[in-house]
Amino acid sequence: MQRFAPSLAALAAGLLLSHPLHAQGAADDAAIVAANAALDAAPIFDGHNDVPNQLRARVANQINAFDFEDTTDTGMDHPQGAVMQTDLARLKEGKVGAQFWSVYVPSNPDEADAVQQVIEQIDVTRRLIARYPAALRFATTADQVESAIADGRVASLLGMEGGHSIGSSLGVLRQLHALGARYMTLTHNSNTPWADAATDTPQHGGLSPFGVDVVREMNRLGMLVDLSHVSEATMMDAIDAARAPVIFSHSGARAVNGHPRNVPDSVLSRLPDNGGIVMVVALPGFLNEDRRQWFARRSAEEARLKALFQGQPEAVTRALETWEAANAEPATTIKHMADHIDHIRKVAGVEAIGIGGDFDGMPSGPVGFEDVRGYPQLFAELARRGYSQTELEMIASRNALRVMRAAEAYAASVAGEPPIETIIGGSQPDG
Repeated sequence: MQRFAPSLAALAAGLLLSHPLHAQGAADDAAIVAANAALDAAPIFDGHNDVPNQLRARVANQINAFDFEDTTDTGMDHPQGAVMQTDLARLKEGKVGAQFWSVYVPSNPDEADAVQQVIEQIDVTRRLIARYPAALRFATTADQVESAIADGRVASLLGMEGGHSIGSSLGVLRQLHALGARYMTLTHNSNTPWADAATDTPQHGGLSPFGVDVVREMNRLGMLVDLSHVSEATMMDAIDAARAPVIFSHSGARAVNGHPRNVPDSVLSRLPDNGGIVMVVALPGFLNEDRRQWFARRSAEEARLKALFQGQPEAVTRALETWEAANAEPATTIKHMADHIDHIRKVAGVEAIGIGGDFDGMPSGPVGFEDVRGYPQLFAELARRGYSQTELEMIASRNALRVMRAAEAYAASVAGEPPIETIIGGSQPDG
């Protein structure tokens, strides 16, 4: 009789219960469907990609013949044969809708040289964007980001990495903002004359008084204050000074991996009140604590070998290769990246999470996320961990857009205020 006939759903459930491998496969399929649904509704808004630096290093910013549609053959222009991790085809496959391109220049005590270089990086990035109008669109506001995404373009924004690039001048900061820069990382790996970096010996105890004025002026302009790379004291000082949400354009959680580039819980706990976000990085050394410890042991062994075999670099190389063969580097996977997202959600809430891959600024991303195609796999992992579609959409781009809008709203609210005219050191010209 029909009332005793099992439904298709019941049959499927019975099959899944009796075949665990099928159940796992169905769960994986469901996670991938959930991830794709979220990323179709809210494509990735990535906080940090170093393609501009690759253009400088590989082709000296001469891009008229550079093919950004497909960069999988770029190993030939790299000394170690490294292939670029980003191109238009792979951005589409990775469901990237908006990208902060990092107009980075190396830490440089010659600040005038750094200013020139960052202008050159802005120039080459804007030229690259203009060369591909069917795929990329320059954007400086949240509305422009949403409009570009709606039209099927990758909204392309500029983020400055390293406060040395303003030459300790608020006038230069304002002009770089006028050229389109919409965030600035207050330091890179080294201190600036007004802010301490995470990986340098502290000089200022955080921000100097001029550094506080840099944050205030960035807020007045509507420019996002990026705290990746800065010391914990600088993070705290910047949040104290900020009147708009801060970002970490490419960082992880220090409680999961102890690298000083990651964000400690003392700072994460302040993000709900500030409204800021951590755009979680994909760099293995910042994700996997076992990998970080392995690298420390390798560095110690290399130093030991150099002391033993002074003036014999070939002997050092051979001995280090033997050590590496006996001490394999721990694998880093998408699960490690998801662990950081889990921790930030636990401490600061899902509203405080974004994504900042750091592609083309590292040798490789995690296994399964080696280049910009991997975002859907990361979001499938989050779906397996129970993240709802609403949460996935927030992490993908809605949180980043909210932060941009908040910075723009604050700037609009103080539009009548004059520019800050502080000179570093507090001195003023005579007359």
